[in-house]
Amino acid sequence: MCGIVGGVAERCVTEILIEGLKRLEYRGYDSAGLALLNKEQILRERRVGKVANLAEAVSEQHLTGNIGIAHTRWATHGKPTENNAHPHVSGNVAVVHNGIIENYQELKDELQALGYIFTSQTDTEVVAHLVNDALKQTDSLLEAVQKVTPRLKGAYALGIIHTEHADELITVREGSPLVIGVGIGENFISSDQLALLPVTNRFVYLEEGDIARLTRTSIEVFVNGERVDRPVKELDATVSNASKGEYKHFMLKEIYEQPEAIQQTISQALNGNNLREDFLQHANADFNKIQQVQIIACGTSYHAGMIAKYWFEQLIGVPCQVEIASEFRYRTPVIVENTLYICISQSGETADTLAALRETQKRAKANNINISTMTICNVATSSMVRETDHHLLTLAGPEIGVASTKAFTTQLAALMLLIIKIGQVKQRLAAAQLTEITEALWHCPKVILDTLQHNTAILRLSALFVEKNHCLFLGRGTHFPIALEGALKLKEISYIHAEGYAAGELKHGPLALVDNEMPVVILAPNDEMLDKLKSNMEEVQARGGELFVFADENSGIQEKDRQHVVHIPAVNEWLAPIVYSVPVQLLSYHVAVLRGTDVDQPRNLAKSVTVE
Repeated sequence: MCGIVGGVAERCVTEILIEGLKRLEYRGYDSAGLALLNKEQILRERRVGKVANLAEAVSEQHLTGNIGIAHTRWATHGKPTENNAHPHVSGNVAVVHNGIIENYQELKDELQALGYIFTSQTDTEVVAHLVNDALKQTDSLLEAVQKVTPRLKGAYALGIIHTEHADELITVREGSPLVIGVGIGENFISSDQLALLPVTNRFVYLEEGDIARLTRTSIEVFVNGERVDRPVKELDATVSNASKGEYKHFMLKEIYEQPEAIQQTISQALNGNNLREDFLQHANADFNKIQQVQIIACGTSYHAGMIAKYWFEQLIGVPCQVEIASEFRYRTPVIVENTLYICISQSGETADTLAALRETQKRAKANNINISTMTICNVATSSMVRETDHHLLTLAGPEIGVASTKAFTTQLAALMLLIIKIGQVKQRLAAAQLTEITEALWHCPKVILDTLQHNTAILRLSALFVEKNHCLFLGRGTHFPIALEGALKLKEISYIHAEGYAAGELKHGPLALVDNEMPVVILAPNDEMLDKLKSNMEEVQARGGELFVFADENSGIQEKDRQHVVHIPAVNEWLAPIVYSVPVQLLSYHVAVLRGTDVDQPRNLAKSVTVE
């Protein structure tokens, strides 16, 4: 996953940048590069592959400088090549970038009309050219960047240097993490504080929309052109990647990491609105012959599989069954020829899922039945990855909190990528539908970022749950599994008994539980089931239930007596389950904090369930 390191110092920063990139290698990447300013020149080196390749090249060239930026890239636009590696340069401007510039093609067309020549296939290069062009109207690098950023759509973090401003580094945060490391006579930037721990343990955590100007002796942060103060926070010098940073709990940190985690997960598969040629290419033959899918998983991963069942059958017409691994492994299921068995697990070591996989493989081999197996998980070295025919990593990064958040939403993103791939191989996905879904995937991190802006409103609602002992979650279609997931989260960390139901099942039993002491959480995306869901809401209110509704902003659902509403940004119908996971995560988190439970390590639970 992309990483940024930069610095301005009295000493040479070359080795600091290289070491920072090495400490970000866990994130995943396919190329690396750096740019240094020295005697009014940009000294740039880029290499495909490991940071060690870059380090060797930099050492051979004896590149030095007191100000520089560096980057590890996971390709999104354009193949992994030196031309596509960061930093990108335009005139005397050098830029590194994490994230996606969604409107890059429109900007590129405009810049080409002005005579700018593009040397890469990336979306990032437009930023370098835009800043270079803006400097024709101002001598201030800061003003040039402030002029450019309103034109950029998407989620991004930037590091920018210029030869005529050899004492300053400009950085921007908009939807992609970025911190400033505070030193003595030197200051740094990075997408992860881990990269800067060798040089400082004092950090400024930038907020959305911040633009900062760093010199050796000063840090200035601006929002909408106005100077603002951001506190400096000191960490234990021994802190590792498993640090909560500015957050009170790992769970909250990981909720807020979801936009980047999803972006990184989809980046491994998509080049613009097309699948990368190398994405799961070795699975093409197996995908072509499969006739059905069997998903095996536990807990939260099982809920991800339930949503994938809707997607498999409705999008590409492939029959799909989903089963809890602890049941599947013991019921002697029929092994069917040409089935793709998918194991979903955050750790890749979940005992029941691993046992179910092994038993299925054993029985298929004994009976000479042709099947394919696949793992979707977050750990590249796990047993399931090693023991299945194919694997797809979620690239969520380390998840410490026991209650899964970013692992779940990246599983959903990965499953959608898999369905797109199988749909293409089997020629069951129309070009227009492919474009619709891929565009929505790229936009999904921004929608989640906008959804996170409702955190304060969700916190207020959470106070109404503190004294409750029971709760219902209701959803329809792909949001029935999200209702199950919301109930699981609430019971996991707040210890409130909660149940998720398909809203159409109300009359078949759950309605008997509804009274004025029963909070009922409703998931109301703007889809074809909305009108029926509104009828279910009326059923609850008629029995005195209190509704807490997460509703699409265009749903027409409004606040009224005993009906609390948080409006969620409009989102593509297929990807709405990913977005609607976020408010139920936040609700559960805040209720747990208010009730004083151990959010990150709830009683009786473990992060990786490696025993039966």
